[in-house]
Amino acid sequence: MPVPVAPGRLPVLGHTVSMLRRRQRFTALLRNHGDVVRIDLGTMRTYFVTNPRLVHELLVTKGSSFRKGALFDRFQPIFGNGLATSNGEFHQRQRRMVQPAFHRRRIAHYVDTMARAAADWTAGWRPGQVRVLEEDTQALAVTIVGEALFSTELGSHAVDEVRRSLFTVLKQGMVRALSPSFVEKLPLPGNRAFDEAVARMRAIVLDVVRRWREDGVDRGDLLSVLLTAQDQDTGAGMSDEQVHDEVMTLLVGGVETTALALAWTFHELARHPEVERRVHAEVDEVLGGRTPAFADVGDLVYLKRVANEVLRMYPVWFLMRRTLTPVELGDAALPAGAEVIFSPHALHHDPVSFEDPYRFDPDRWSPERAGRIPKGAFVPFGAGARQCVGNLFAQTEIVVALATVAARWRLVPVPDKPVRVKFTSAAYPSGMLMTAVPRN
Repeated sequence: MPVPVAPGRLPVLGHTVSMLRRRQRFTALLRNHGDVVRIDLGTMRTYFVTNPRLVHELLVTKGSSFRKGALFDRFQPIFGNGLATSNGEFHQRQRRMVQPAFHRRRIAHYVDTMARAAADWTAGWRPGQVRVLEEDTQALAVTIVGEALFSTELGSHAVDEVRRSLFTVLKQGMVRALSPSFVEKLPLPGNRAFDEAVARMRAIVLDVVRRWREDGVDRGDLLSVLLTAQDQDTGAGMSDEQVHDEVMTLLVGGVETTALALAWTFHELARHPEVERRVHAEVDEVLGGRTPAFADVGDLVYLKRVANEVLRMYPVWFLMRRTLTPVELGDAALPAGAEVIFSPHALHHDPVSFEDPYRFDPDRWSPERAGRIPKGAFVPFGAGARQCVGNLFAQTEIVVALATVAARWRLVPVPDKPVRVKFTSAAYPSGMLMTAVPRN
């Protein structure tokens, strides 16, 4: 059957203007036009998948028929040939080499870093102090991932550079991804800021890698895992360039999701006092005033539901794949080389999958209700062979950081200062002003 074309298409620009102007609303409404809908980004024809069952096919059951798509091509200057952008046998080999860095035993080790960083973040708070929360959670997420990656003094300089440059890269990168390719060559301020930030991060990461090679000491950090990893078939390790690409992938993938999840969680707790009360009661019962340990994460059942609900409500906007061979998705027959889009945000707010999808409801993740959610409807970290390799790290980090803060503090919105939202790769809060209030 012919694939329906989304409304709002312009000559040359296609649907790019509509997507940039209306963002999540544009992609959410595509489900009204079919399970697979054609949209044009400039002159590039793409196929947007709106049905969760077909998204599950795309990512899991037919995942081997797809590779990363044009969105990731645009992020090549950041990720190089890291896990986010590589394909085929090379991707499989790299994933096998990186995976041990996120084994449960290592995650347990990183929990100490997560809890310490969250405690240090709040150590300087004063009762009644107003915090710009999105800035705080961005800095916290960079600190946690940075310290897990780099344990040396030079590594702290790398973390400082990441804190300075990363969010410029993320925000400008999404604008590039949606714009015709010639736009990135124009002398625009956003292009200059993007290129300069990428160059700074590249230089500092390669410097850390070279210094590590000179010392050759396994410090138990993620970088040590990457630099000592060997391919199981050949025994070969990674080049400095490949380690750089994987470090950049872990930094970008490990910071944005958790920084946004933490900020939006405190926002939602403040809006829902009963949810906040239940979180505090659980944290008090499980921790009893202790610092969280890895063993506590499994007992923080309600807090994990809260985290899941935030990941549902505030995920990445959209992701892309490219067909390697002709593929059928539902009634749509896609040719080889076709660009395919799916939107975690649209899937997570589909009323067919989630009752009252714009309502914050952690109890939708109770076992009896969560079991009714269709496959492909909840994909905060993707799914299948290309699921985010650090998903357990991120989920643990969110729970540990929230528990550490919630044990001692509440965050209350500043009156008459509503939060603004900037939609880029995800829903970024802007001006999230909250007052720190001690619980005791």
